[in-house]
Amino acid sequence: MPAKDNFDYTRPKRFFSSHLETIYPALFRKVKKVAPATHQRVDTPDGDFLDLDWRKQGCSRLVIIQHGLEGSSDRPYMLGMAKCFYENGYDVLTWNFRGCSGEMNRTARFYHSGATEDLDSVVQAALPDYEDISLVGFSLGGNLTLKYLGEAARYPQVRRGVAISAPLDLDAGVDKLHTANGLIYEKRFLRNLKKKIREKAFLMPDQIDVEKLRRVKTLRDFDDHYTAPLHGFQDATDYYRQCSAKYFLKGIKVPTLILNSINDPLLSQESVDHELTADLPLVHLETTKHGGHVGFYQKSSQPYFWSEWRALEFCQHH
Repeated sequence: MPAKDNFDYTRPKRFFSSHLETIYPALFRKVKKVAPATHQRVDTPDGDFLDLDWRKQGCSRLVIIQHGLEGSSDRPYMLGMAKCFYENGYDVLTWNFRGCSGEMNRTARFYHSGATEDLDSVVQAALPDYEDISLVGFSLGGNLTLKYLGEAARYPQVRRGVAISAPLDLDAGVDKLHTANGLIYEKRFLRNLKKKIREKAFLMPDQIDVEKLRRVKTLRDFDDHYTAPLHGFQDATDYYRQCSAKYFLKGIKVPTLILNSINDPLLSQESVDHELTADLPLVHLETTKHGGHVGFYQKSSQPYFWSEWRALEFCQHH
């Protein structure tokens, strides 16, 4: 579909910068009265595991939600989206990427922006019980969702998708992080990723070379030295080329919404380029003036964040 600017979202006046819009909800949001989750561990074909959180209430519709880089199923933005869908007639499945549930995964590999085989394992766990499945992904999980939908034909039960604050061009996005506007986020990501490398090296020193960490100064460095070789890519550039969502949009065969804000401090211009979806009848790119990264904060008197309302509205309409 031709992309459009969505003017429905208005940020609160006190959130006068994209950094406030991004950081405040991540640190201070409290999601109340979320239905308790039932935990499930599923094995992957390569001998690893994924930890899933189910919130079931006997609905015929299911939403599966993917978190972002160094996130988890219990982050506020995950719980907020889960609460919104659950309270409006959906069963909800949130899950943790490898190594993100609080327990290190079994294999040398981690997770990455294009690891759709893991998302496929999660979808397969839901297939026996649902004929109507929606996918919602945030940031890295948004890229993962779009790549999954755009690859070879998937299951007919997967009816629609939503990607929020999704980096459609990973190469340009990692460069955006290494600018004055993005360094605060890059440093935080690197701190967490390096910690995981050290933990994994302790468990399997013959497979993880911790000495390479001395050469890691940027996220691109990390992807060059760890993400790429651990997951079968030549280098970071090859990883970005093979996994960036923008290369998979033309393959999407179900109604899909991409919701990105123009002032997102983590996204490059390529991720709000309206030309990307101009000739794609099922892919809707909506850009907002404000919102930050995985933000879209609304007043506390509102039950849900604006992005949660918009995701629900899109899934109900399509």
